[in-house]
Amino acid sequence: GDLRSVLITSVLNLERLELDLFSRGQAAAGRRGKPAGVSGCRRPGPGTTRRVRVALPRSRCPGGRRALCVAGDPKVPVLYEVERTRTGKSFSVRSVKAIQHGKPIFTCQASFQLSQGSPVQHQFTMPAVPPPEELLTQEELIQKFLQNPNLAERYRKHLNKIQAEDVPIDIKPVNPPDIFSLEPQEPKQLFWVRARGYIGDTDMKVHCCVAAYISDYAFLGTALLPHRQYHIKFMVSLDHSMWFHAPFRADHWMLYECESPWAGGCRGLVQGRLWRRDGVLAVTCAQEGVIRVEQTPNQSKL
Repeated sequence: GDLRSVLITSVLNLERLELDLFSRGQAAAGRRGKPAGVSGCRRPGPGTTRRVRVALPRSRCPGGRRALCVAGDPKVPVLYEVERTRTGKSFSVRSVKAIQHGKPIFTCQASFQLSQGSPVQHQFTMPAVPPPEELLTQEELIQKFLQNPNLAERYRKHLNKIQAEDVPIDIKPVNPPDIFSLEPQEPKQLFWVRARGYIGDTDMKVHCCVAAYISDYAFLGTALLPHRQYHIKFMVSLDHSMWFHAPFRADHWMLYECESPWAGGCRGLVQGRLWRRDGVLAVTCAQEGVIRVEQTPNQSKL
């Protein structure tokens, strides 16, 4: 479908109340008629950069940082207050506070830069993986599990619940884990990801907003791969940062490389890289979140 029209007319559509004050009504309906999430509730909202771009129409967004305050309410309008933190010749910074019920639900700081060339350039090498055309989608993998007549009913309900989630992203795991195994795994994941729908060659900031949404999917869960024997009680993002390095299209396949270098003290740290298919590093991400688990390990599911 035409995702660009949905983004421009709904998700990114704000009412300007004052010079640096904006409002967005209730969350738009998702693919299955459910209310779409609010930015402070789970993910950095696709419209976060939209709140600040009006003051910097010719700048690109090289990076942004979002911190969660409290969970958002999708049934209540959100007020966005923009602060012009810094305006320089090459770099500018804008801070955004999202407010519901008179309290901030999240804060966001976005930096903008006028395009500049430099001889100082390098990047890591993209991992060698099978192309997305050779891999199954997450939905297809779940269907394979559900076709197993010996699958326990509680696991069947769990898979049906995952399948019913309103996730507007196409996902193809490179090395899908055995979801019924409790054996520890290395805290690394690889996915091919893209927005589900057509966006096209529109403003690059729109693709950055969509990439912010995509980047949060299964990201923090990477820190749990070595600890699969524990049942999760609570997991939520505290801080999510992104750096945009090169132009890309969020509706084209990109390789999402995720790893967790550390976890402890009821917190987990994850790092990620979004690669274009031609090997160019497009985006770097980092996230810290709260992870609380049951103190007693689960028994094997086998």
